[in-house]
Amino acid sequence: MSTTQAEEPTAIALTYTGEDGAELGYLSRGTGAPLVCLPGGPGADVRYLGGLGGLDAHRALILPDQRATGRSPVPQDRARCAYTAQARDLEALREHLGVEELDLLGHSAAALTAQEYAAAFPGRVRRLVLVTPVGRVSREADEAELAEIKAGRAGEPWYEAAVAAEAELAAGGVPADRIDELTLRTVPFVWGRWTESARALYRQPMDNAPDWYRAAFYAGGPGAEATEDERSARLARLAASDAQPLVLAGGQDGLIGVAPARLVADLHPGSRLVVFADGGHRLWHEEPERFVDTVLAYLDA
Repeated sequence: MSTTQAEEPTAIALTYTGEDGAELGYLSRGTGAPLVCLPGGPGADVRYLGGLGGLDAHRALILPDQRATGRSPVPQDRARCAYTAQARDLEALREHLGVEELDLLGHSAAALTAQEYAAAFPGRVRRLVLVTPVGRVSREADEAELAEIKAGRAGEPWYEAAVAAEAELAAGGVPADRIDELTLRTVPFVWGRWTESARALYRQPMDNAPDWYRAAFYAGGPGAEATEDERSARLARLAASDAQPLVLAGGQDGLIGVAPARLVADLHPGSRLVVFADGGHRLWHEEPERFVDTVLAYLDA
């Protein structure tokens, strides 16, 4: 185990060897039994997870850098960035940590990696927490539900600007120097309650993945060309894992909605779905005490 300069006072930067021999980075934050926490995006800088609302006061959060982010290098083969491949990196991390089983948390897109890991490595997941998951083997948002969630915010002072920014981004052809500005206008839809402190979180400098990353990440799942039989087989494989996840969703999550979390919970026998009715996509910021209590109750059961 090698230690590099700490990224922040409460986090220690470390490295491990991936399944292909690459030196990959992770942060260790807090004390207690380890809880491996996978960032979403896909390709988001793991530091956005922070201490997960205070969960680091109870658990040692192990925060891996996804391939091509943070201290993990860009691989020559972009297929290494697929969530199915990164599940194999997760097994290398487990071996590095010297534990027989992982307590594992995946946020947003990382729920795909976490579910894949549970299926690919039976018996290696003790507890699985999926926070505002995007779906089971791909992004599975219900667009009608998302439209309804967003329409419910029509009385907010930022609403018209956010809708206009979304339309402009969707139309394409936006100059590179305007993308960040327009994206920031749409960010309120990610939150159940929009505040200036939430805006500050999105303005923090982060080392996110390159533009091509999203396509590479999702390439590990059944794409649009997959047959219904192939998709059904992948879902059956996930359902056969011994994971009984805690699935958390935000009722006001204008990024992914609640529908994907319901699909995930329905897929896994013995799962538990908890919806934070007024929450958005980052529940640990909006309801930190409830978030921590709910996760710890499940982990310690």
